[in-house]
Order: sequence, then structure tokens, then C-alpha cells
Amino acid sequence: MKILVLNGPNLNLLGIREEDVYGSETLEEIELKLKKIVEESECELNFFQSNAEHELIEAIHDAYKSNTNKIIFNPAGYTHTSVALRDALLAVKIPFFEVHISDIESREDFRQKSYFSDIAKKVFSGHGTDGYTLALKEAIKDK
Repeated sequence: MKILVLNGPNLNLLGIREEDVYGSETLEEIELKLKKIVEESECELNFFQSNAEHELIEAIHDAYKSNTNKIIFNPAGYTHTSVALRDALLAVKIPFFEVHISDIESREDFRQKSYFSDIAKKVFSGHGTDGYTLALKEAIKDK
């Protein structure tokens, strides 16, 4: 099984960005943790992060072309704004798990609306960086 872990804008700054909200773990540390989990399975794990919406859309299109089976997606700030990313996910029909480090429903009003939650297979919000681990384990068992 091929799984893409897709991360949106500013997640490259994890570890230094608003540590009281997002914690001190870096994106690289999250990737290492997830790679250890897949060592026990027959999964191929790919990672991509971009601050540019069009690059995230291209990554979703490329996931389709490469027969990716599942996507773990933290759309970050695009959660609340990107119809284009939503349309890309709907177009490729790859099941995806939405991840948010913070609990978006308990944050500012504008952060409480996700353009993805209603089409995601499952949402992991407010679990800190462990949301990635939970999503990966769910993706692996959801064959």
C-alpha cells in the first residue's frame, strides 16, 4: 500500500512556530516517527510539504498517477480557504485522513470551518502531533 503524507503551509516551521499551540516536534521528527511505524507493515510512505497551494494540488494529482492508496493530509491554513484542494481530492477519489495538530473547533471562529472534514475518511484534530500517528495506523488497518 502506498500512503502520501501531505502537509500544507507553515508546517515546515513546526518546532519553532507557536509552540504553545503546535508543540515543539518538527516535521522531520514526525516523518521519522511515521517511518518507524511503517517498518512493521508493507507500506510505502511518501512525504510532501509545501507553502504553495498549486504544489499541493499537483502532489494530489501525482498521487493519483502513482496509484497511491491513501493520503494523510494536514491542509494547515488551507483548511479554511481552499476549494481548489477540496476539488482535487474529490477528483482523484483517493481516501484521505484529515489531520490537525490543534483542535480547530476550539480555536478562532474562522478556523472552525474545514473544507475537508465532510469528505475525509476520518478527522484527527487536537491530538497534537500524535494525530499523524493515529491517522497512519488507521490508514494501514483500513484496507
